[in-house]
Amino acid sequence: MPLNQQTECVNAAIGQDQAYGAVTPPLYLSSNYKFPAYGEMGKYDYGRGGNPNRDALAEAITKLETGCGGVITSSGMAAIDLVLNLVPYGGLVLAPHDCYGGTYRLLLSRQEQGRFRVEFINQTSNNASSTIRAKNPDLVFIETPSNPLMRLSDISALSSAAHDIGALAVCDNTFLSPARQTPLTLGADIVLHSTTKFINGHSDVVGGAVVAAREDIAEKLAWWANCTGVTGAPFDSFLTIRGLRTLHARMDVQEKSARQIVKYLRGHPSVKSVHYPDGQLAKKQQSGPGAMLSFELNAQSDTLKYFFANTGIFQFAESLGGTESLICHPATMTHRAMTPEQRNTAGISDTLVRMSVGMEHKDDLFASLTTMILNLQKAD
Repeated sequence: MPLNQQTECVNAAIGQDQAYGAVTPPLYLSSNYKFPAYGEMGKYDYGRGGNPNRDALAEAITKLETGCGGVITSSGMAAIDLVLNLVPYGGLVLAPHDCYGGTYRLLLSRQEQGRFRVEFINQTSNNASSTIRAKNPDLVFIETPSNPLMRLSDISALSSAAHDIGALAVCDNTFLSPARQTPLTLGADIVLHSTTKFINGHSDVVGGAVVAAREDIAEKLAWWANCTGVTGAPFDSFLTIRGLRTLHARMDVQEKSARQIVKYLRGHPSVKSVHYPDGQLAKKQQSGPGAMLSFELNAQSDTLKYFFANTGIFQFAESLGGTESLICHPATMTHRAMTPEQRNTAGISDTLVRMSVGMEHKDDLFASLTTMILNLQKAD
């Protein structure tokens, strides 16, 4: 009988040590491994291509995402860049017009190098699938919920459209993690993560993961990872799999508080709009809305400094998914690499605030949020 996903998380790599019977997996820092004999090679030879800790993490995330094989990378951006190696020279990548600023920058930079072409489209529109078929791309990059506007794309529909013209469908699942969404079960060919975020969950490791639905794709990704050397470090993998074990417990607490904050903000006069993935499409392809949200303030951009002057237990910082609550200003932080025109096209206003809800008590979260809004109201 298959184990529940939560149980799989808790038991990731537990009790598998063959040397001494350690319950938790030991840390393997060796950069190289002995050959058993002349002309024979064991499972590992050199750390760039394989490591027990990295493989254990890859196997755990692959199982959670229902894939056939996975690769652990040095960062989330390394994970995206690894996947781009599958795009043929001069090929076309279709990406969301409102994707993460780092993804936007990477895709444009690879295009400027002449590596491939890229077009940014609104993947949430009713004609997104027909646009994909008409443009005939080699790879469709999906980000749902989008960063930072939490817009949802229909993974099944977009993946189906990609397959109709022989393209790969790749989904960034960082914001929800496999605890709330499994894109491969919805038709995607590849799912990727910045494991820095919810999968690790403690803001002390930078890493990424790529999982493929088919073995042939997994083999290509592993080859490119070894060739380019973007694989993750053993100690980072060791820490990340430790964090992974509490993924569901953390997400349950964080999501509960996020729902309460969203309810509060949606009725507040100082808030123009709230973005949270809890609509009809979310119910179709997610098991929960997660702990990320964003909202636009009823304020002038020059008064935002008062809102961020005293953020209390909300750390004024980039990143997301940790046990601590974070708050940031996308226009000047996570998406500053985009021009004002590009942000305007994506719908990222100067008064947009992004929040990653942590595990603090809800009363303390509301106290800090109330202080920030009061400071903004005084400035106005």
